[in-house]
Amino acid sequence: MSYLIEPQPGSSFLIVGSGTQTWRQCSGAVCSEAMAWRSRTRSLQVFDTELSADAVEWCPLPQWHNVLVCGTYQLLKTPHGAGVGSSSPSRVGRVYLFQFRQQGPLCPPLTEIQRTDTAAILDIKWCHVPVSERPLLGMATATGELQLYRLIDTQEGSCGLEAVSSLNLGPDRLALSLDWSTGRGESCGMRVVSSDSAGCVQVLSVAEAGLTSISQWKAHDFEAWISAFSYWDTQLVYSGGDDCKLKGWDLRIGPSTPTFTSKRHSMGVCSIHSNPHREHILATGSYDEQVLLWDGRSLRQPLSESPLGGGVWRLKWHPTHEHLLLAACMHNDFHILHCQQALEGDGGACPVVASYILHNSLAYGADWSRLALGGPPPSSPCERPQGGGVRNECGGHLRIQYESPTASFDTSLEDESGRYIPENSGPSVAPPPTPAEDAPSLSCLLATCSFYDHMLHVWRWDWSPEEASVGVAEGVRGKTGMGDEAKAGSSTSRCGAEQEEKSTAQPTQ
Repeated sequence: MSYLIEPQPGSSFLIVGSGTQTWRQCSGAVCSEAMAWRSRTRSLQVFDTELSADAVEWCPLPQWHNVLVCGTYQLLKTPHGAGVGSSSPSRVGRVYLFQFRQQGPLCPPLTEIQRTDTAAILDIKWCHVPVSERPLLGMATATGELQLYRLIDTQEGSCGLEAVSSLNLGPDRLALSLDWSTGRGESCGMRVVSSDSAGCVQVLSVAEAGLTSISQWKAHDFEAWISAFSYWDTQLVYSGGDDCKLKGWDLRIGPSTPTFTSKRHSMGVCSIHSNPHREHILATGSYDEQVLLWDGRSLRQPLSESPLGGGVWRLKWHPTHEHLLLAACMHNDFHILHCQQALEGDGGACPVVASYILHNSLAYGADWSRLALGGPPPSSPCERPQGGGVRNECGGHLRIQYESPTASFDTSLEDESGRYIPENSGPSVAPPPTPAEDAPSLSCLLATCSFYDHMLHVWRWDWSPEEASVGVAEGVRGKTGMGDEAKAGSSTSRCGAEQEEKSTAQPTQ
């Protein structure tokens, strides 16, 4: 890994860094003049959000593809001796609004145009269609509110967020997630689904007058970490909770009984995303470090199970490529999975085609941009290719604190020497299907954010063909520039083999 840092005014700075892996299509053990595909990630800019960052979203509407928002969550430390006996710790947040513009190799492309102090933010999502001809942003907050913001034009010729509506989901709870029913660009019967720390799921309608609750029900025994629509049938809702259960609900028959309950995940289910390109396909992630792909018509067992070596807090299907899945893996970085073979029924794990490893804290927020990138990626003056294999060794006495953004638990898995005990072998490194020789190169813009180091990263991923003469018929994913220290972590939930009692104490920072 190589990088070049150029100081910039304000709290952001430009980083140019890269990682490369090569996939080669071969027959037998040796390749001869085969087409190899190179996967390459490069950092473009890093921004210090000051408060812990846990959610990031690019605007999906064409006119505003260059608009990015980032949400933060901060648990305030109580002065020694103050607030004894208080059952509600103080949490604050902030939402940042950015514009992305490509202006040159040494110009930071991301510009902050607004920051707004809010309640602590757990999730943010743009509506996929305009509302009153403007983008609409939903926000789930630690005060138990679902808030809506409209993107407006400003007198300075820029844009800004304007609060338009809010609804409290109930007393003594945190709003943990939200999803829009508009994932395939359909505005008919627009609704929002949200989940909360009391284990409830709520469906709300969206109109000019604001938010109106349609139904609310107790879905899980503990925190309902995630809720999501089926984008193909928006009468179907999915939810995942800290009770380790994935559930489905049909709004046509009412939420009194789930249509299915799966216990395939062994820990809390914290991420769900319906594939907007392939009907019936669902991706779920959990603290058990697994990504499961499902066919909604047959939920007895998943289509595939992919270990990623970190609790999977967020999953995002690519906005135009149906086989690509972005995963935020908390203590094990961000990964792009290629799911084509799994969706075609081979039953194997989805290979990782790219990884972004420059964050130094829990990986929470992640999103693809729909913005087209022009030209090849810039070159670093000291870049060297990746090679070898995946580093698995741990250096020193590594201790990982594993925490949810609500600070409701923290734990770690260590051996007697204080070293991390891995639960599985980590991300798959098997090569994905090689694209056709005439397939176009793929360049993607992404944004990710991490928690305790309060950092937002904007980066690009390029997947392109290159001629290769001779090589071994295998794909290798390597990480360089990290020294001998390997990043690792642990995860927990009430369903783990060694359960940890949840604590309401402040997190270990």
